[in-house]
This record gives sequence, C-alpha cells and structure tokens, in this order.
Amino acid sequence: MRIMMVHNHYKQPGGEDVVFAAERDMLRSQGNHVIEYRVHNDLTAREGKLQLAAETVWSPRSRRSIADLIDLTRPDVAHFHNTFMLISPSAYYACHARGIPVVQTLHNYRLICPAAILFRNGHICEDCVGKSLPYLAALRSCYHGSLSQSAAVAGMLAFHRALHTWTHAIDHYITLTEFSRQKFIQGGLPADKLSVKPNFTHSDLGVGDRDGGYVLYAGRLTPEKGVETLIEAWRSLPDIPLKIAGDGPLRSMLTQRIQQYGLRNVEMLGHVSRAVTSELMRRAYCLVFPSVWYEVFGMTIVEAYSCGLPVIAAELGSVAEVVEHNRTGLHFAAGDAQGLAARVREAFGRPGDMQAMARHARAEYEMKYTAQVNYNQLMAIYESLVKRARRAEAGEHFEPTPQTVGG
Repeated sequence: MRIMMVHNHYKQPGGEDVVFAAERDMLRSQGNHVIEYRVHNDLTAREGKLQLAAETVWSPRSRRSIADLIDLTRPDVAHFHNTFMLISPSAYYACHARGIPVVQTLHNYRLICPAAILFRNGHICEDCVGKSLPYLAALRSCYHGSLSQSAAVAGMLAFHRALHTWTHAIDHYITLTEFSRQKFIQGGLPADKLSVKPNFTHSDLGVGDRDGGYVLYAGRLTPEKGVETLIEAWRSLPDIPLKIAGDGPLRSMLTQRIQQYGLRNVEMLGHVSRAVTSELMRRAYCLVFPSVWYEVFGMTIVEAYSCGLPVIAAELGSVAEVVEHNRTGLHFAAGDAQGLAARVREAFGRPGDMQAMARHARAEYEMKYTAQVNYNQLMAIYESLVKRARRAEAGEHFEPTPQTVGG
C-alpha cells in the first residue's frame, strides 16, 4: 500500500515524533511504500505574528505542497499525526479534493483543548470541552502563557468547527485509549469515526530480573507528571530506594526538596539514554507512574510491560485503563502522596503477587503492544478506508475554503 504520512514537529522533540517514526518504520518493514511530508516548528521564527496566526488556521502553502505531493506520488491513504502549527487543517482538504482518505491520530487533546492537555494551574480542566468557541483558553492565556497565541489556537479550533472540518474533512480518527475516545466524543467528534489503536514499542526489552530492589520513575519532571506527589510520598518510605530518571523544569526544585527532607534513598539521575533506561527497568522492582493529568497514553508503561515490570499508577484517565489494578499493577488516587506510599509498601509486602503481576504485564505487552499487533490494527483501518474510497462514485469533490464558511 502507498501511505502518505504527515507530521508537524514541535520545537521540543516529544512522544509524537517517536510514534511517527516508529509507525513509519513498521509500515516500511512490511513492504509498504511510505511517503513522508514533514515540517518543523523551528520555522515559525521566520513568520510574523499575524502571518503565523493565519497559517495556523489555514495554510495555503501547506495545502499546495500536499496537493503537489499527492499528484506526484498518488498515495492510497493519508495518515496525519500532527498539523500544528505550520501544516494546518487546510492539508486535509487537499487530500479530499483528490479522493485520498484521511486518517488522523489524536496524540493529544488539541481538538477539544487549546492547551492540548486538559490541565491548568495544577488541576484537570475541561472548561473548553464541547465549546464552539473556546474563548476561556484565550482569556486565561492557556497556550504558552500568551494571550495572542492562545487566541490564535482558539480561533483555529472555532473556525474549523464552523467549517465542519472535524466532522467532514477527516475520514477516521485513531485514539489511543477508550478513555480518550470518550473525551473526544464528549468534545463533539463523531463517534462512528473514532476507533482505539494504542501505541506500541519496537523495543522488546525482554523479561528482566527485577533484582535491583528499587522503585523507578522515568519521565519528564513537570507539574502534570505528579513528581511532587512522588517526593512527598517518599518522606514516609525511608527504607525503599527510589531512582528518578528524567529531566525538566522541576528538577532544581525537586533536588532542593529531596535535600530539605533528607531523603538519602532518593537518587536523581537526570536525563539518561534509552539503553540506560531499559536496564533500569529490567532491574527495578516496580515502576511508579504518578501523573495528575489525563495522560493520552503512557509509553513508559508499555516499555515497562515489555520487560515484565508491574506499575503503580495514579487511577486517572487513560492510565487507569492501561494499568489493571491487582493484575498488571496497583492503583492509588491521583495526587495522594500517602496513598502512593501505602501502595509502595503494599507492593514490597506482596512479592508473590507482584511476581504474578509481572507475568501479566508481559502477557499484556505481547497481546496488545507489539509491532505486529499494531501493524494488523493499522492496516485494517487503512484497508477499510481505501475500499470505501474505491467504491465511492467518481465525480467532483466539494472542497471548502475559508471563503465558503457560512455559505
């Protein structure tokens, strides 16, 4: 199959980039022809503020480039991972004008939340979900703390809701969990176009020994990740080692707090390589995942499962769905430091049960999160859309433009 993959990289590399590359490589390894269209938000530095705002809403340049690429390569399907900020949703229309079905993976909550994370001032925020005009995000400067940038994102969402882009210009959405699928339905996306296909990991770490005797946290050090809850929990766990692998804006504050509390059993490792993280996982007794926001999908959890590592996770959103309590790990209430500490003590007091959870975690990986399982799911989506497109009657395709809104 000929697949066009479209992705707008953010300035800071992240999980979406990793998933894009993993799916591209997986598709190619199975003999498919993958055509890439990628841009990078580093290029936004060349744009004036007004021009950038306009391009975010509707980019004639991206639309022309996508159209030219389609005419040159004739893909069977177009799979979008991210269009924000430079590609813009105008690219969908270039595909539909040429009869190319469009798939969009929802890696974040951007279509229902201008900040993309449903999290504000340390708490879950759903104030803009389902709103035709998410004006509160603009008033509160939810995107990067900027009123003008937040207004531009809110305007983009409102414009394309009015244009019916989210309901008509995209043939199929991929969500990563059933929880996020329900959130997007609540936000106004059509339920019949939303299906669940989780991410996967190419790296099968193999079952580890879990002989290190420590708990591992691996991830960004940011407020929504719940790392402050983590440090507070360890105030009552003086005899259980904790290793923290990762970096981020809270690193300095967390280091100071560890020193202030005299937590000699907590080790800050900073940013470490993927190989080092893998070895840390293979030897850890369990992984802790204390996020206080609606994680779209926890890739760290899948990597832990691949080496048979149980996860102690906050019972919140998609994470509560991916980690099954008393089967692949343990739950605690998000933000509850004492609840987390109690679960950690429980885990070390139930070594036999934790060994059973380790086996279940590995089985969960093999059943849901391998490259082959993911490939089968993705191709089923593509093939269904391609068959539908081929059955469609030949004829002109209506292509809305900014001038047709309300017409």
